Amino acid sequence: MPLTQKDKAIRFRALHDAPGTFVIPNPWDTASARILAGLGFQALATSSAAAACAQGRRDHALARDEMLAHARTIANATDLPVSADLGNGFGDAPEAVAETIRLAAAAGLVGCTIEDANEHGLYDFDLAVARMSAGAEAAHALAFPFMLTARAHIYLFDNPSLGETIRRLQAFEKAGADVLFAPGLPDLAAVRTVCAAVSKPFNFMVGIKGRSFSVAELADAGVKRISLATSLYRAAMTGFLEAARQVKDEGRFDFLDECVATGDLLRLMQI
Repeated sequence: MPLTQKDKAIRFRALHDAPGTFVIPNPWDTASARILAGLGFQALATSSAAAACAQGRRDHALARDEMLAHARTIANATDLPVSADLGNGFGDAPEAVAETIRLAAAAGLVGCTIEDANEHGLYDFDLAVARMSAGAEAAHALAFPFMLTARAHIYLFDNPSLGETIRRLQAFEKAGADVLFAPGLPDLAAVRTVCAAVSKPFNFMVGIKGRSFSVAELADAGVKRISLATSLYRAAMTGFLEAARQVKDEGRFDFLDECVATGDLLRLMQI
């Protein structure tokens, strides 16, 4: 019998409460979600960029109903708990964030990430905190433990500051966020400093060249959860491009020698 959303939510929270570090990979469709489940991962997360690219769109080009429809397909693909990357919550106002979280729960999700920036830059500190507070209030009013991850995007803009990153994360924690996230931290020393400065679980995003570290290194630094953003989607597309170029430019099919058997993929997907 499939797990209920409440069962998935309880499992997701338990992953964050248990000792050790876990990886939460990012599928982009039903097949990739089922393959990741078949490999033994314990939870999944959507990637806004992978979701958009898989539909031939740019990151953040999907409207809220489109993004939630995509997230629903991932949530329904397996019995694993799924958290969604929902950008800035599809609106600047705190109530927009709260409504997005309520809709995310209705779509079958048990968590989401919300950013403290839009396409123009970082939100003012007070507004950023108010948005996370509204999101946390909406999340914690649900009938199951929906986990809000608050993202501080300072290192994705000019003049990044570790101090300001910590200031925002600590404020988001106080506002009720369940998980904290600061993409783009430059080195393990910064990761260690951030993890020591907060008491809630910290999510590290692998996927930036020169700023991606091993599971063992991140665990030693205090990271609880490791997400992969678009990394797996880009790896899949890299293989696709290499094979297609080999066929077009060289007239060869050597890539077939390294292909995973279709039967193996189907077994992972339990088809």
